[in-house]
Amino acid sequence: MAKLPLIVRQLGLQDYQETWHKMQSFTDNRNAETTDEIWLVEHPSVFTQGQAGRPEHLLQSSNIPVVQSDRGGQITYHGPGQQIMYVLIDIRRHQDLNVRQLVTALEQAVVKTLADYGIQGYPKPDAPGVYIDGKKICSLGLRIRKGCSFHGLAFNINMDLTPFHYINPCGYAGLEMCQLADFISKEEATLDNVSPKLIKHFTELLGYNVTNF
Repeated sequence: MAKLPLIVRQLGLQDYQETWHKMQSFTDNRNAETTDEIWLVEHPSVFTQGQAGRPEHLLQSSNIPVVQSDRGGQITYHGPGQQIMYVLIDIRRHQDLNVRQLVTALEQAVVKTLADYGIQGYPKPDAPGVYIDGKKICSLGLRIRKGCSFHGLAFNINMDLTPFHYINPCGYAGLEMCQLADFISKEEATLDNVSPKLIKHFTELLGYNVTNF
């Protein structure tokens, strides 16, 4: 079967709310012929609260803005040095793909990327994301509208993890976060090095033919 086309956009540092509203607009205006896209971005420091997010998971106030989002999940933190991968995918195009399997593909893309660096990561069935020795390195949150996904994953590469202490990450009290730079050299732990591996594994899992923009 011919591979599906996919556009990958490297967007750099982008405001969270602007990017979120662009994802909503893209999803609302797409049709059966619209090519699926992945957006690779970083965000300035921001806490995002998922649809089910509870205010008590924000443990202390700071000058970091808090945005109520329409993705699934609880509160998390985004900041520079974190690779965000937004997946704007028409799930119905893929045989035997449902939302749970899309989450699994996202998790496995991160697990395989970590394996490229000799690091053993793993998902948890009851807590979406990817973990290393009990610490979380990647968070996930999706929204599905008209059979199409938006939002995606946040993979900690080389960032200031301090703001995670201001929250119960993803709603879990005491959950420790980690990043790739904890396990390899900071020279290797860059978004430019990581993102091609992440894209390669994800697109191979879902059978895409990639066009980079």
